[in-house]
Amino acid sequence: MNFNIEFEQEEDGRWIAEIPEIPGVLGYGATPLQAGAKAKALALRVLAERMEHEASIPGINSIEFANSYGPVAVN
Repeated sequence: MNFNIEFEQEEDGRWIAEIPEIPGVLGYGATPLQAGAKAKALALRVLAERMEHEASIPGINSIEFANSYGPVAVN
């Protein structure tokens, strides 16, 4: 299962990482790496919760997160 991580920098300088395939999964951080790590951790928690409650999710044999940003200048 592949998930894309989209990044955006807010006016105050912090970063937001979002996984659009899982509504509500967002992570904030001082860097894209930090925000992405938080979003990945939350995504795994959400998927685990869904599996525990036998919610309808596609069969998962593997999980991959792909970053949607290239080189990023962090001030």
